[in-house]
Amino acid sequence: MYIPKTLTEAVRYYQDEQVCINAVAELRWPDGKPVCPKCGVAEGERKHYWLATQKRWKCYACRKQFSVKVNSLFEDSPLSLDKWLIALWMLCNCKNGVSSYEISRELGIAQKSAWHLLHRLRSALQAPEDDKIGGNGEIVEMDETFIGGKVKNMHKSRKPKGPGVSGRPVAGTAKTIVVGMLHRNGRVKAEVVVDRTKEVLHSLVAKHIAPGSQLMSDEWGGYKGVDLQHAIINHAEEYVRGLVHTNGIENFWSLLKRGLGGTYVSVEPFHLFRYIDEQAFRYEHRATKDKPYTNADRFAIALTQIAGKRLTWKDLTGKEEGSF
Repeated sequence: MYIPKTLTEAVRYYQDEQVCINAVAELRWPDGKPVCPKCGVAEGERKHYWLATQKRWKCYACRKQFSVKVNSLFEDSPLSLDKWLIALWMLCNCKNGVSSYEISRELGIAQKSAWHLLHRLRSALQAPEDDKIGGNGEIVEMDETFIGGKVKNMHKSRKPKGPGVSGRPVAGTAKTIVVGMLHRNGRVKAEVVVDRTKEVLHSLVAKHIAPGSQLMSDEWGGYKGVDLQHAIINHAEEYVRGLVHTNGIENFWSLLKRGLGGTYVSVEPFHLFRYIDEQAFRYEHRATKDKPYTNADRFAIALTQIAGKRLTWKDLTGKEEGSF
């Protein structure tokens, strides 16, 4: 199957609707053979009729019609597949993310529709929650970061007073805590939490890190007593001691904050996890010496993960109107 390597190639290649349908079908279903979402019968078992005028199939077994969008994140969207695929290509391959305003201008759709579209596409970039990292003596770095506006930029009426309130979250500030775990083969897990207590951190270790891993962290007391081989780097004294460091997860935080601050500018805490999933996908599939992922690779991987994922406007905002 041909996958465009550049944005220019993608725009040209996906301008034909039938090409888009064939591309989605080939990556979504095994061997590209459509499977009826109603009865589960694949085209190899019973013949599916292709209705050329309606751009959809009709199942011979249950007599129901279905399109390539059914039971996917594209479902119930009047936007054509060429817009969806170009937006997905840009989201997977723009290092610092792509804003809804840019998607709106490039695709010729409303900004609100572009914002909803991007959130739906981020659903395809989420890694399975039950998939743990590390194990077999592999090194996993773990760290926390704080995302939100700076105290010095707060309005005078809301700005907390007193020493030690410039960076860490304190009462009255809008900082959100994110905990990240990085397997040094490139995979990363990150999750928004309410606090960074020992109970929270230990529960995340049990949830995301496989037994037998080596954990690297800073000197924060919440990591003490974790049920893994544990090495600590004291950042007040040093940043690297042999293999003991947290520079990998710090690099991920840098990329995440660059995208949030430079591209998205303002992200509400209840939407933050989707932006984290987006950056984690690009980080895991970045081009390295051992795993030279390309733009086409990232796009193809994302396109295989569209099935069974929907995010309606009501689920996204809690409002009925505005869906597209």
